Amino acid sequence: MATLDVRNPAPEVDDMRKQTITFDSPLDALVAVAKRLSLYEVEAGMDSADFFARYARGESGDDARSVEWANDYRHFLALHDYLEERLHEAA
Repeated sequence: MATLDVRNPAPEVDDMRKQTITFDSPLDALVAVAKRLSLYEVEAGMDSADFFARYARGESGDDARSVEWANDYRHFLALHDYLEERLHEAA
């Protein structure tokens, strides 16, 4: 099982309450995070890697939405790395 702490990424929803979602597998969690990242990317007109690079350099805001996007991207990278390691072990 994999868990993910999330807030609603929809810009029209001003609800910053965190909720924890449990997934059956890390792959399911990765797909869910990728969908969330896609919402941020469409809204901002940039991909998550570019956003995160700017965020890490302090070139983007520290508003709640930016922090959530950065955290979601960190989750994505961690899940991706975890799954990649498991695939290499299985090969």
